[in-house]
Amino acid sequence: MEVFSHQFKAMGGPCELRLYAPDRARADQYAAAARAEILRLEQRYSRYRDDSLTSLVNRSAGDSRGVEIDAESAALLDYAHTAWEQSEGLFDISSGVLRRVWDFKSRRVPTQREIDGILPLIGWQRLRWERPRLVLPLAGMELDFGGYVKEYAADRAAQACREAGARHGFVELAGDIALVGAHPDGAPWHIGVRDPRAPERAVASIPLAAGAIASSGDYERYFEIDGRRYSHLLNPKTGWPVQGLAAVSVVAPQCLIAGTASTIAMLKGAVDGPRWLNDLGLRHLCVDGSGRLAGTVEHSRTSQHPPLMRG
Repeated sequence: MEVFSHQFKAMGGPCELRLYAPDRARADQYAAAARAEILRLEQRYSRYRDDSLTSLVNRSAGDSRGVEIDAESAALLDYAHTAWEQSEGLFDISSGVLRRVWDFKSRRVPTQREIDGILPLIGWQRLRWERPRLVLPLAGMELDFGGYVKEYAADRAAQACREAGARHGFVELAGDIALVGAHPDGAPWHIGVRDPRAPERAVASIPLAAGAIASSGDYERYFEIDGRRYSHLLNPKTGWPVQGLAAVSVVAPQCLIAGTASTIAMLKGAVDGPRWLNDLGLRHLCVDGSGRLAGTVEHSRTSQHPPLMRG
């Protein structure tokens, strides 16, 4: 039994399948099953494709008839509703419209007036969702599945590997990791977590033998002006970037849960975020702007290069 690596790009970033198999041909079969599932979900939910469900939903904004939703997408919408409720409105898949005023390439801070002009288009509570029909009542509203479909795809790809016969390995989609299974001898994988202030290095290593891990941080897309960091993690209630924590990693049975929880914890901040994770019993590791580590997941400090996790 050997371990084989398949590297590719999908879901907006670099991805890897690392799978044990008796030979390359079998590993390729496992990888093909996983990549087919990833491609299917990317095509279905990408906001960059005119033929995706996301684009269909967003084009319907302002139409009282709405759009009829398939069973898989309905389950994802139900999950988004639950996450919105449990986060007290901080996880909101209607908040993607904020990118109209936040341009991280141009490094421009919008005015409060510009943000205030967008906020009326945000709010899960404004939607009408009654299976199987979804209505975006206001023209200009949008939904963006990108905040959690990548983690869902990691789970689905890992399951596709198992159904194809794989028993050991992992799926990594741009930093979100779902395990197919531990090493053949039962040893855990050691997942590196990026240092948010030196992303080319790992700040910690987390052993993982089952389940999934995902990370959220203020270092993937950001700019700094006058010493203040403006990250892409935006509070849907205020329209402004999060402040407090630099990164959060969460371990959970599913990557979908881990990714959602890490994002919510970042949005809740340095005090309420870890407290919320503790209340849910989710193992986690938080990193502040000074590099201090705190959390409940087993970990060790490391300077591995490069890390597996990208955040």
